Amino acid sequence: MNVFRNRVAVLGLVLLATVLLYLLLPAMRQGSMEPSLAVQRMALMAASVPPLTPNITVRTGQLPSDPPLFFREALPVDSAGRQILPRLQVVLLHGQAFTSKTWEELGTLSLLAANGYQALALDLPGFGKSPASESVKSDQSRVDLLKRFLEALGVRSPVLLSPSMSGHYALPFLQKHSSQLHGFVPIAPVATRTLTPQQYQDIQTPTLIVYGELDTNLGAQSLKNLQQLPRHTVVKLAGARHACYMDKPREFHQALLDFLNKLD
Repeated sequence: MNVFRNRVAVLGLVLLATVLLYLLLPAMRQGSMEPSLAVQRMALMAASVPPLTPNITVRTGQLPSDPPLFFREALPVDSAGRQILPRLQVVLLHGQAFTSKTWEELGTLSLLAANGYQALALDLPGFGKSPASESVKSDQSRVDLLKRFLEALGVRSPVLLSPSMSGHYALPFLQKHSSQLHGFVPIAPVATRTLTPQQYQDIQTPTLIVYGELDTNLGAQSLKNLQQLPRHTVVKLAGARHACYMDKPREFHQALLDFLNKLD
């Protein structure tokens, strides 16, 4: 009787083991074919790591001119941190409420250098660390100031970026020395009315006109005048105000890089 009971118990254990094996086998197979959740997370993290970018240093200097001009500069380097020849030189002016520091804080200087460009931003007289001067009251004096700045730093055929107030410097320079510019990036600048239609037509400098959708005053006015330039393209930053590069820095930077890529 005891033997019979033992056999029944063993048979029951065998049946139970068979059922459990049948139920667990699909899960075991699935687990052996698919990576674990931890592995999937590790793979996702690896795919999300951004590529390494060169370590860009923004350095400062001051030209002992009249007036002295303070500037910031970012030079392109390779992946090992070694300085390389720039694809182009980009000179950045600034608006009434800003200075060269704006382009550093916005990341524009480092971004340009990381993409192979030499970036130079200066404090115009009376702004930032450049003292005010009575010697820049006329268009010609402002043209001469920019010319001296470029020559002193060995800048040849740059792309000139000019927002708002800096149009008092950039537009006269464009009119007199457009052949010395590789490109022009006006961002709702002043002084666009000072050029005649014929003067605009004579300028063959590739131009990227940038303005904010909500800048219905100076932005719209400068756009109307600057569109007379024969070789221009227009970028309107949606939902952006007068200082559109501050409202939409990512879109502005992308438009700027796209424009520069077509020049070099």
